[in-house]
Amino acid sequence: MRTPFLLLTRSCKAIHSLQQSAFVSPVSALQTSDDLCVEKFKHCFLRRRQEYKLLQGFNSKFATGTDEHGLKIQQAAEAAGKDPLTFCSDVSERFKHLFNSCNISYTDYIRTTEQRHHQAVKHFWSVLWNKGLIYKGRYEGWYSTQDESFLTALQVRDAVDSSGNEIKVSLESGHKVEWMKEENYMFRLSAFRSQLLDWLKGNPRAIQPELFYQIVLKWLQEDLPDLSVSRQRSRLQWGIPVPGDAEQTIYVWLDALVNYLTVAGYPDKHNQWWNVAHHIVGKDILKFHAVYWPAFLLGAGLPLPQTIYVHSHWTAGGKKMSKSLGNVVDPLERSKQFTTDGMRYFLLRQGVPDSDSDYTDDKAFKLLNAELADSLGGLLNRCTAPALNPAQVYTAFCPQSFPSEQGGRAVGEDYHMLEAVKNLPAVVEQHYESMHVYKALEAISACVRQTNGFVQRHAPWKLERSDITDQRWLDTIIHVSLECLRIYGTLLQPVVPEISDKLLSRLGVQPDERGLADVNFLPKIRGMDCPFAGRVLGSDTGVLFTRLENLDQQNPKKTKKAKK
Repeated sequence: MRTPFLLLTRSCKAIHSLQQSAFVSPVSALQTSDDLCVEKFKHCFLRRRQEYKLLQGFNSKFATGTDEHGLKIQQAAEAAGKDPLTFCSDVSERFKHLFNSCNISYTDYIRTTEQRHHQAVKHFWSVLWNKGLIYKGRYEGWYSTQDESFLTALQVRDAVDSSGNEIKVSLESGHKVEWMKEENYMFRLSAFRSQLLDWLKGNPRAIQPELFYQIVLKWLQEDLPDLSVSRQRSRLQWGIPVPGDAEQTIYVWLDALVNYLTVAGYPDKHNQWWNVAHHIVGKDILKFHAVYWPAFLLGAGLPLPQTIYVHSHWTAGGKKMSKSLGNVVDPLERSKQFTTDGMRYFLLRQGVPDSDSDYTDDKAFKLLNAELADSLGGLLNRCTAPALNPAQVYTAFCPQSFPSEQGGRAVGEDYHMLEAVKNLPAVVEQHYESMHVYKALEAISACVRQTNGFVQRHAPWKLERSDITDQRWLDTIIHVSLECLRIYGTLLQPVVPEISDKLLSRLGVQPDERGLADVNFLPKIRGMDCPFAGRVLGSDTGVLFTRLENLDQQNPKKTKKAKK
């Protein structure tokens, strides 16, 4: 039986919570493509994580969807002149279209308007209520509708709106806040401060990267007041009613967070998955996932997530993407321009978890041409070109030309390359497991450059085929290079599946030979059989990744004007 692995996340800013798993979750009243760009990155990231777990042989679950309740959604639907369910259905379809267009598949698409989720939330509420952790009280304080967040006096500041009116805004998000005073239900969050501190101090890698772990520790060293977990029904109709009290609606973030449990099968069939849950969340919703959610789970007697991975954001021109600033990057347009695999590779190669990354088309253009078209694609073209490999086979390896100890016609740099490629699967696994995908791709790219250097250094096109020694050395150079390419193609599958499939198919590697258990590198140098030696190469001789034209070259008028 394969080991289960559950990966969960939140996405979006308006439909209220995107679901994901190697297992996932969404949020947003999404009206602009900047939300889509955020989701493209997050879901690329999570889908690659899930594919890597599948590559390792795990029974990995990947679910996504939309969390659709809350005052923000209610107001957005009113502004759009639609009823809330129709509004949410329209937005949900936009997410599905994004995922399908970007080749992001999923096993479960959950909407929190579904009956299964309503049942899970009501059961979860009842568990907390029966344990005395929810009580009727009165909340008075600041509230941000845009963030769906309660704030203390220390978390707001004075500001002036576009009309010159003095207002209060959230220190963290800059969104307007309002003073709220109403009777509702409160969760005894204050009772869990010491347990949360013990959990984090006993599990120093529970929140990664370290930067965000320290932020949460700091929060927990401050006062942790009880949390309002409902709104008056007269103010918020679009949500799940509080069990036994038709005048109150469950707070959107309690509702939203429970969707992770819903997808896991809560309340009856969640044990298999919930014990292996990992979260991936944006830094803007860290408190909800690292403070409120663990407290809710502790209260309900459920296991805490094994890890909460936190990622930063993409900016454009050093600023948050915004329709008003005109710096929004449409992921669908860029996926057409750079290809789905190309866009995915760029985002994961350049995106780092602990700091924001800045997007420009020029960066994407240069990186993709350099690493996918020239370096990786060029290496494959060299090794499979009829001029060097007229038989179109996975050539033989000659141990006399390239012995296990330095000698023959191989030089020291060649052995350094072999050592790097031999260790590459372990290096990549370490980086994938720590969610440093950019470091994994960096390591693969470095090895690809070394392999190109190996071919360039020995210039097989200059060897004399009529000389048997030269012919064996030429075959060995190609064999070693193809073995390197096989490793690269296997390890790149979670990131660029279409490119990897094309590369491995060209090498004649069958679908059932592409798992991590099959990465045994260059067995011939150790005197072992190589199952690929002598195998006929695949028939697709097309370019692995077509070089991209410079954006200026695609717009001659713009280029001509710039030259004046």
